[in-house]
Amino acid sequence: MSITEQYKELESKYYMFLVRRQPMVLERGEGARVWDVEGKEYLDFTSGWAVNNVGHANPAIAEAIAEQARTLLQTSNQFYTIPQLKLAEILVENSCLDKIFFCNSGAEANEGAIKLAKKFGKKNKNGAHHFITALNSFHGRTMNMVSATGQPHYQELFEPIPSGFTHVEYNNLQAIKDATTDSTVAVMIEPVQGEGGVNIPSVDYLKGVREWCDQNNMLLIFDEVQTGLGRLGTLFGYQSFGVEPDIITLAKGLGGGVPIGAFMAKNSACAFDPGDHGSTFGGNPLTCAAAHASTKYILENDVVNNAAKMGEYLSEGLRKIQSDNEFITDVRGMGLLWAVEFDSDITPDVIAACNEEGLLMNPMRPNTIRLMPVLTITKEEIDEALERLTSGISKATN
Repeated sequence: MSITEQYKELESKYYMFLVRRQPMVLERGEGARVWDVEGKEYLDFTSGWAVNNVGHANPAIAEAIAEQARTLLQTSNQFYTIPQLKLAEILVENSCLDKIFFCNSGAEANEGAIKLAKKFGKKNKNGAHHFITALNSFHGRTMNMVSATGQPHYQELFEPIPSGFTHVEYNNLQAIKDATTDSTVAVMIEPVQGEGGVNIPSVDYLKGVREWCDQNNMLLIFDEVQTGLGRLGTLFGYQSFGVEPDIITLAKGLGGGVPIGAFMAKNSACAFDPGDHGSTFGGNPLTCAAAHASTKYILENDVVNNAAKMGEYLSEGLRKIQSDNEFITDVRGMGLLWAVEFDSDITPDVIAACNEEGLLMNPMRPNTIRLMPVLTITKEEIDEALERLTSGISKATN
């Protein structure tokens, strides 16, 4: 039995069957590449689901984690800790938001944003508590966020689900207007829908949503769990559209591989009072040290600009592949978040063939794959990935 099969047997024995895994057992990574336990090398165009923004095993993050582990791991929020405050400073000073709270995941960040908006509704909008979100959105796996997510298949098995969310068509401003009532306190939306299909809004959509929220004293919440920290070619996704939200949520790329989430708010939306919210591990010194090192690395090494430039380069390559294959019906994305859509359900075959070629991607839909490489990717690595993708598609379709 191979080493891989031994680990797969171990997983089958002990781990809940909740994920249909790709067949390799990954052991180590460096930059844009990972290696499995058999020694095979892959270009990683999943990057931990848009998490490893500054590359696998980034030395700056590794050193920050090691140093903090030797210094202080956990205290809780009863006390001031330096890494938490340094991370708060660098994020607030480089954004349009004024205050921040740290948690442990994107789902927790969105939960916190919802609680904050509800408290705002109690204080400022006659108890308004209802939210508008978008169809095909994804906001997390907690019960409240399952309810917020505009995809029925996430909800059907867990009904009854919490109430308070109305889902409307994405990129349709009139649908938001039609769904608004006196009880609506906020619109929560992804600037670009990630898990929902890498769906890009029209140029004026988010500006229109901002204006509508202003007219109706509603908060605008941007779920930037996937689009934040450089993924779209700007530090925050809202900057790509010239629209400032009242609240923003972050996770994934924030920690550079370490689990951490956050929600940020403008002073006008900061309705919480002491004791309204909390978290034992939120703002933990270790995770904050890693996130600070990652964010500092992004800012000091022009990573955002690289993501923008490499996104354009990847786009050109993907569109060339599309022009050579008529069964590719769409290529869409921004920065380094891209989707390739086929005219039939061939995603499993393409993923398997590309795995053989040494390219890892995300099978997002039966007919769609998602590519989200590290933001430090180079032209040479993109060229190599495009070659492997071309070869994989050819194998899968011939």
